[in-house]
Amino acid sequence: MNAPIGVIDSGVGGLTVAKQIMRALPNETIYYIGDTARCPYGPRKSGEVLTFTMQLAKALEQKDVKLLVIACNTATAVALDALRKELSIPVVGVINAGARAAIKKTKRNEIVVLATEGTIRSGAYERALLSLNTKAKIIPLACPTFVPLVESGEYEGQFAFELVANGLMPLKNKSFDTVILGCTHYPMIQHHIEKVVGPDVTVLSSAEETAKEVKELLVNLDLLRTEKSEPHHIFYVTGSVPIFRTIAENWLERKELDIRKIKLN
Repeated sequence: MNAPIGVIDSGVGGLTVAKQIMRALPNETIYYIGDTARCPYGPRKSGEVLTFTMQLAKALEQKDVKLLVIACNTATAVALDALRKELSIPVVGVINAGARAAIKKTKRNEIVVLATEGTIRSGAYERALLSLNTKAKIIPLACPTFVPLVESGEYEGQFAFELVANGLMPLKNKSFDTVILGCTHYPMIQHHIEKVVGPDVTVLSSAEETAKEVKELLVNLDLLRTEKSEPHHIFYVTGSVPIFRTIAENWLERKELDIRKIKLN
């Protein structure tokens, strides 16, 4: 099945998932849409997030993708069930993958969830974690400043570190051994987060686990790409192409990416 894998996100954060899919499935083509013009989704009302996510999914459905990854935790929390009912292709979210990764890693069942306001408000991570381990003690923390920091592209250096440290202040004196990056933007500032929480805490994202799930699905459904030509990835954005290009080429460590502006209906 030589159709592409679709990946959608509120902005650049889903590139962290796309990168892991490229690693796990180097022969697969990815079509990505980042809704950079309307990012962040975290502070928005659920109805709005659902509408936007549906628009992104429909745009990729028209491009005949064979599987859709919602590489955004806020959108997964709000729209996963609705998209699975609406679309005729498999749909993968990132929350269950993140929860599975955390339960595998934690030694003391003390888990921090860092996410957007929308994801924290939904309680989706608590439900996913407790369904896997009823003894899990969960500390949810919304970090509204992190997504705009990453989208700006200015996420290196002292200013970024101080902003991250400030956002994590509520965790001071709390006991935990594992941190879930419950937003796909956050792996881009993972080095800052790790510096703040210290070497004894495991910080993990859902990206790797999501890529594993995508691979298993494609194998089980016999949907792997059989063409041996180099896959041609296409990245669509609703906002600035140059800003997205700088972040994407840096994060994916690839040059001359095919990045196009898209207008959503």
